[in-house]
Amino acid sequence: MIQYSLSNLSKSYVTQSEKNQVLKNISLTIKKGDSLAITGVSGSGKSTLLHILGTLDIPSSGSITFENKNFSIMSKEEKAYFRNKELGFIFQFNNLLPEFSTVENVAIQALISGIKLKKALTLASDILFTVGLEKKAHCNVATLSGGEKQRVAIARALLLKPKVLLADEPTGSLDQQTGEKIIDTLFTLNKTLNMTLIIVTHNNDIAQNMGRCFELRSGELYEKTYTVTTTHSNL
Repeated sequence: MIQYSLSNLSKSYVTQSEKNQVLKNISLTIKKGDSLAITGVSGSGKSTLLHILGTLDIPSSGSITFENKNFSIMSKEEKAYFRNKELGFIFQFNNLLPEFSTVENVAIQALISGIKLKKALTLASDILFTVGLEKKAHCNVATLSGGEKQRVAIARALLLKPKVLLADEPTGSLDQQTGEKIIDTLFTLNKTLNMTLIIVTHNNDIAQNMGRCFELRSGELYEKTYTVTTTHSNL
C-alpha cells in the first residue's frame, strides 16, 4: 500500500535579495511499513522535507498525497487533525515539560486530541511499557537520563498509534551507546507494528540499516545503496 506520493515537489524561500531553492522536483513514493533514511549535509533541506511530509511546511510547487489525501487542499484544521491522528514526531531535543511526571508528559498527546484524563493516563502507562519505562512512569522527567527522556518522547509520539513515525536527528544529542539503544527501539517498532519510519540523520550507521536511504544534494534527492554491516538487537 502506497502511503506517501510526492510528484515534482519543490520548495523555495524568497528574501528581498534572493530566491533560495531548497528542494528541486522531488518525486518519491513511500509504502506502508517502509523504513527510510534521509541524509545530507547541514542545510541540504532534510528537515524541510520532513516538515513537508508532516504538514508542518508546504511545498512551493508540485504535489504530495498521503493515502490519496492531497495536502494542498487540506485546511489548517484538517492538517492539525491529520498530524494528531496519523503521525508521530520525534525531534533531536525531546521538548518534555520538566514540571510533569513521565506519564503526564506522554498523556498530553492524548489530552490534546480530546481524550479524558483517566483514559489518557491509562494509554500513556501502556505505551511506556512498550518502550521499557513503566518503572519510571511517576518519576519527574527532570530526573531521567538523556536516553530515558528520548524514550519518553518516543512514547508520546506513539501514544495514538500513528501510521507514520517522523524522526529528525533523534540521536543527535545522545552519546553513541544511548543513541544505538534508541535506534534499536525505533527499528523494533517499525517491524512489530508495521509503522512507517522516516528518519533524518547525519549518521551513516543508522542510514545503512534502514530499508531505503536517500541523500539530498543541491536540492535533489538521490537513492543510495548500502551493504548492511551491522545488526541492531531488540531492547
